[in-house]
Amino acid sequence: MKHRGRPTVHAETTIINRAQKVFWEKGYTATSLSDLLEASGSGSGSFYNTFRGGKKEVFSKSIQQRRDAFAAFKKQTEETERPVELIKNFFRGIANEPETEHKKGCIIANTLVEMTFIDAELEAEASKILKEVEQMFVTCIAYEQENRTLKTNISALLLGRQLITFWCGLNSLRRMYPDKNILSEQIELQLAILS
Repeated sequence: MKHRGRPTVHAETTIINRAQKVFWEKGYTATSLSDLLEASGSGSGSFYNTFRGGKKEVFSKSIQQRRDAFAAFKKQTEETERPVELIKNFFRGIANEPETEHKKGCIIANTLVEMTFIDAELEAEASKILKEVEQMFVTCIAYEQENRTLKTNISALLLGRQLITFWCGLNSLRRMYPDKNILSEQIELQLAILS
């Protein structure tokens, strides 16, 4: 007879992936336990057995999963001589995404806005991740300025903050104008500073 304990890591990851989709579409506050149970296909008993912290724990793990995706991108920037080109291409790629992706925006930026005055812990977690992304931008820009592959004399810190500002703004703009041509023009305008 098999012992039924905590679900495998694979099963937990599957639940988080499914829950993340709901959070992305509805936000944290509007997502109910029944939404999560329906999306994950689990009963409330097994759900709470896996995620003792309930909805907040699943949400936090969803955010962590996005941080892991960011870490993979950061690793790519560390393995190339032209990390700023990777960053530019990342932004350029957004214009080509389908409208469903434009409507979702960035779950981290969404969380920062939604959690202000609602949940200080989740707000701080989202803020920390965005600051980590900002620091990656700063590091990549400084590296290329030192190697003279990036000519701008604007400080790497200021440019890194400009990119994170652009990132957060772009996630609203793409909802307003989910049009490839409009987004491409705006993206190129913002990236022109990185020359």
